[in-house]
Amino acid sequence: MHPPTPIWVVRDGDNLYVRAHRGRSGAWFRTARATHTSHITAGGLDRDVIFTEVDDPALAAHPDGAYRTKYARCSTYVPPIVADTARAATLRLTPA
Repeated sequence: MHPPTPIWVVRDGDNLYVRAHRGRSGAWFRTARATHTSHITAGGLDRDVIFTEVDDPALAAHPDGAYRTKYARCSTYVPPIVADTARAATLRLTPA
């Protein structure tokens, strides 16, 4: 089992999305892509989740506004998380 890794999760409509800050080459994304499953803890909830890659570039761009809104106070982190590199590493979270 791996130690917990902070991830950038946002809600867009009824969907939850996560992006790898370092893009598709990052270790966290490679593990998520290989296993397609994980366990998250957020807002007092603990859940097993399934990762689904978002292959459609238009759909992958959808959560950009949610990232800008949610993480506005972390202004130095917003540009990289909405950049093409991170956008290409967008995963949808669903309950396992």
